[in-house]
Amino acid sequence: MAPPSTAPKPGRTLLALFAILVVLSGVAVWQGQMTPKLGLDLAGGTTVTLTAKTASGKNPPAQQMDQAVKIMTQRVNGLGVSDAEVAKQGSNNIVVNVPGEGQGRVVSLIGTTAKLQFRQVFAVADGKPSTAAPPAPAPSASPTGKAKDDGKSPSPSASPSASASASATPRGRALSGALTAPTPKPSGAASPSAASPLVPPSGQPLPGQQQPPAQDYAGVTDKAVIQQFEALNCYTGDRRAPGSNDPNRKFVAACDQDDEGGQIAKYILGPVRVLGENVDGANAMPPNSQQGQASWSVSLDFDGKGGRQFGEVTTDAYGAYQQDPNSPRAQVAIILDGQVVSAPSIREGAITGGTASIDGPPDSFNQRYATDLANVLKYGALPLEFTQSSIDEVSSTLGSDQLTGGLIAGAIGLGLVVLYCMFYYRGLGLVAVSSLIVASAITYVSVVILGEGMGFRLSLPHIIGLIVSIGITADSFIVYFERLRDELRAGRRLRPSVETAWKRARRTILVADAVTFLAALVLYFLAVGGVAGFAFAMGLTTLIDIIVVFFFTKPLVALLSRTNFYGRGHPLSGLDPRKLHRVTQKQSAATAGSSQEA
Repeated sequence: MAPPSTAPKPGRTLLALFAILVVLSGVAVWQGQMTPKLGLDLAGGTTVTLTAKTASGKNPPAQQMDQAVKIMTQRVNGLGVSDAEVAKQGSNNIVVNVPGEGQGRVVSLIGTTAKLQFRQVFAVADGKPSTAAPPAPAPSASPTGKAKDDGKSPSPSASPSASASASATPRGRALSGALTAPTPKPSGAASPSAASPLVPPSGQPLPGQQQPPAQDYAGVTDKAVIQQFEALNCYTGDRRAPGSNDPNRKFVAACDQDDEGGQIAKYILGPVRVLGENVDGANAMPPNSQQGQASWSVSLDFDGKGGRQFGEVTTDAYGAYQQDPNSPRAQVAIILDGQVVSAPSIREGAITGGTASIDGPPDSFNQRYATDLANVLKYGALPLEFTQSSIDEVSSTLGSDQLTGGLIAGAIGLGLVVLYCMFYYRGLGLVAVSSLIVASAITYVSVVILGEGMGFRLSLPHIIGLIVSIGITADSFIVYFERLRDELRAGRRLRPSVETAWKRARRTILVADAVTFLAALVLYFLAVGGVAGFAFAMGLTTLIDIIVVFFFTKPLVALLSRTNFYGRGHPLSGLDPRKLHRVTQKQSAATAGSSQEA
């Protein structure tokens, strides 16, 4: 008679588990990482002290410092760096500890102010100081748009786009053709040698290519800014012009963030039209060949106010383009921390979709840059400006000693569990030991994959959690084994007892693991630092324990029950019904004797 189709197939279950383990191992090999990443206490790292700057020179408000710590913590977690520490020290310092070597990129990003602004361009020229005397400001012939001081702008190399019908061109870094001239010329005539290598793919000249816009200050009413613009040298220093990051200034002079073709532009920018605080979300986007985008980009989503303001500034820029295609006011500059990261021209109509795209040259605007930028913009600008007071490398000597001690303690604990299982359960103890080995293998591969995929780093609290989980995993085996032995004590045969005992044991195992997992979950979200790491490790191993018990321990016992050694109850198998029954009789006699004496 053929067995029913619903009969357990332990062999298939074991094959499925090992297939999953092979896939996980393949993922680890594909990632190129076969060892876990270590945390700050085990591998050392970088410690940087950031000092807040205020205009008055006094200590900043405690509320702003707390907000800065929160934003920095979100940024570092968004970068996938686990086990990092961000803490306030004193009244104006924040100490950031980042595990691993070569973390200067992370430190610089989390300390970046990330003040984002959108401003309309009023003049553009080569970044060298001009020797020509600035002419007196003249009335503007093109619409200026409404100046608003309540807006802020997106970030690097932005090329706003909202819909298929309204997009900003050219994509990438829209530098003026005036950069081809070594110095701005007072004449308004076109330069015969102004064949700029920076002409967009469409072949259209960039704004100002026919006439150096640096000599046209129409609409700029601030003479001090004009003088600053003429004297500004963007080829030296950090390219942050004084006042360029102040959203309250009506006009500012600013340098381009990067050079293109060895040239750096400088701009006179109008009032802030959109602020970074009106950006709802930022995401890194891969290249899109269908849209002619060769580099990574950052997609920005504005809130209602930001989308409305962005529509207004692009409307003004498009109006200037219609009146004069070479007008610099057809450009909308995107300023990040006082530097222009992009100044695209609005040539195809106003953008009213509430979104914008920031992109740039493929060689510099790569996946890492786009991801870092999106992460910085996603959590908003820091309320204060910070300078690096000190940066040091942290040694891992102490952590290595503690790691050695922890591993020795774990080995001793694991050895005691193995000895107990072999002594008490005899042959059945081999199942427990095999289950522990499989659980260790899955845990190891999981830690490696998490380290490469989400920046998980193994620290001492994690290791403590993994060691504690040995007992949790052993408890699940013991519950099942004892249920099975109870069935044999009752005189039932082994093979049907395997299934009956499993039905009774699995509920207890699931309840116990659920309680442990919920405790770890609550602890993880309520605690910080090492305690949260301990909770994460305990929760991870609890899930792995369920997988191992369901997909390895129980199927293995079912297979072994079909062998003569276990099926016939060999005295060394740990499943000898006669021995179990004798033990039960002795326990019953001892209990009866105690009752009579009482």
